[in-house]
Amino acid sequence: MKKEIKYSLLVLGLIALTFFVIYLRSHITYEEFSSEKWKNWIETENTSSLRWDMMNSLRNKHELKGKTKKEIIELLGEPIENKTKDNFRYYLGMAKHGIDTGSLIIQFDENDFVVNYYVWHG
Repeated sequence: MKKEIKYSLLVLGLIALTFFVIYLRSHITYEEFSSEKWKNWIETENTSSLRWDMMNSLRNKHELKGKTKKEIIELLGEPIENKTKDNFRYYLGMAKHGIDTGSLIIQFDENDFVVNYYVWHG
């Protein structure tokens, strides 16, 4: 009897784990970062989440902290949405989960070097 319970719990655990992995894979998106795609992105129904999808690749393959404003503009283009002396804001479009939108905020110090960046959800 105890053996049957152990096996039943093991099978239920494996089923739950399988569903959890399927859920995560459907909600975590990945697109290889492309500077050209980022800079030339036009939000349409089919491409509304392209920048969101590239964020993990951008963060993993490009160390933004320490880059200059000029290097950021070369990589991501001139920010259209919002730009101040201390901040660049790049609109990310719609996320694939709900009605979430967001922006990549890049903060610069007084010498125009990136000191911080984060994704703002809105």
